Amino acid sequence: MARVSRLEIPRESRRAIRPSYDPETFGRISERFARFIGTAKFLVYMTIFVTGWVLWNVLGPTELRWDEYPFIFLTLLLSLQASYAAPLILLAQNRQADRDRVTSQEDRARDERNLAVTEFMVREIAAMRKELVHEIREMLDERLGTNSEPDAK
Repeated sequence: MARVSRLEIPRESRRAIRPSYDPETFGRISERFARFIGTAKFLVYMTIFVTGWVLWNVLGPTELRWDEYPFIFLTLLLSLQASYAAPLILLAQNRQADRDRVTSQEDRARDERNLAVTEFMVREIAAMRKELVHEIREMLDERLGTNSEPDAK
């Protein structure tokens, strides 16, 4: 019996510790988030939130204030929001660029087909015109009793 090398035996796959996710779902969520961040509604909500935070921590009862001036916790929250928003917006832009690229390729293919059809139609019309002119000349020759073809010498 021949010895089997360890290299000839496939290893069992290890379970990945990394979390798995569906990139398509993640992309759709990031696009929705990016769209929401770009609305006036979001700006109004953020303005109300920040104004309420600052007013409470300046004018609220001293024992109930959780973030005194210079509002370090608020700064941290806004920084966290920005650090997550920027990559999500970039992801949404990349997905849109991919969709635009596919649409552009489809448009280009459709334009090429339309050009081919148009060129075919032009050739067909030219051929029909040539045939029609020939038939009209023959009918005229019959009517007039003349032959418009060159004389054979």
